[in-house]
Amino acid sequence: MKVTTPRLTQHVLKFRDNGAEPVLFVHGNISSSAFWRDTLKALPEPYLPLAPDLRGFGETDPAPVDATRGLRDFSDDLTELIATLALPKVHLVGWSMGGGIVLQLLRDHPDLVRSITLVNPVSPYGYSGTEGPEGRLTHEDGTGSGAGAVNPDFVARLRAGDTSEESPASPRSVFRGSYVAAPVPDEDFYVTAMLTTRIGEHNYPGEAVTSDRWPGVAPGKSGVLNALAPTHFRLDDLHELPDKPPILWIRGTDDVIVADASPFDLAHLGAIGVVPGSPGTPAQPMIAQTRAVLERYGRYHEAVLPDCGHSPHLEHPEEFRRLLLDHLGRA
Repeated sequence: MKVTTPRLTQHVLKFRDNGAEPVLFVHGNISSSAFWRDTLKALPEPYLPLAPDLRGFGETDPAPVDATRGLRDFSDDLTELIATLALPKVHLVGWSMGGGIVLQLLRDHPDLVRSITLVNPVSPYGYSGTEGPEGRLTHEDGTGSGAGAVNPDFVARLRAGDTSEESPASPRSVFRGSYVAAPVPDEDFYVTAMLTTRIGEHNYPGEAVTSDRWPGVAPGKSGVLNALAPTHFRLDDLHELPDKPPILWIRGTDDVIVADASPFDLAHLGAIGVVPGSPGTPAQPMIAQTRAVLERYGRYHEAVLPDCGHSPHLEHPEEFRRLLLDHLGRA
């Protein structure tokens, strides 16, 4: 369905109208609500599963992303969606970047949230540009993060709608090598969903900014990857919320996108000699950072799935649903 709010018109995937407890599924970067299709179909009553396309993805308006607000453009869109649909307290499920979005919504509007499920979430200190479990900035301006760090060949192939496997930078190759640890059914369906990503300075990847310091890139002020920069997105104070809904953290052991040493982190690539000139900047410990924030928060459970990459809901759907339903039932 299409839902128009004062901010934009959002496309929302749903398979039924009945259900007393809404569950809002939030997808990650370079994807869409389509990645939640099978999970929505399988979720039983009394739950009402809904999966919106984020701005600039799927069939939702390609509204610009103000990166200086971190992920708040996305979380504010969801807040207005909840209000427009007159939903009671919602269960929020966020995958990858979607995990950061649902945590931002919790931070700003805890009264709207019944429970949180994080699925291989981005670190609460953004993506790249930080060190240590406390998320210390490597440079005050966020050098090392932002849209300039992306592979331009991958962006060009996304723009061109490339469905081939001819290059390691093609969306299909990235899906196979990074989104999942082993083949999953309906690969064409998910690659097609990846290709709905709007490309440009105001959407993905965003405004590219150079830096005089290694590795030569810094965050810009617009677009998705800049919104994930640690100078714009940072959640230090979740533990100060007066009421803390329960959090379930599900992650795969073989995730290479969100990891303590990710090949998508320029600092890690510098440390292993792939990107020359590194001054010794350590990799961002993304898992350790998430765990540190959640330990301060207190009310959370971590579930680790072996032989699983970045997408537990696609790779181990039955175990994922079992964990999710158990968590929802306890909230």
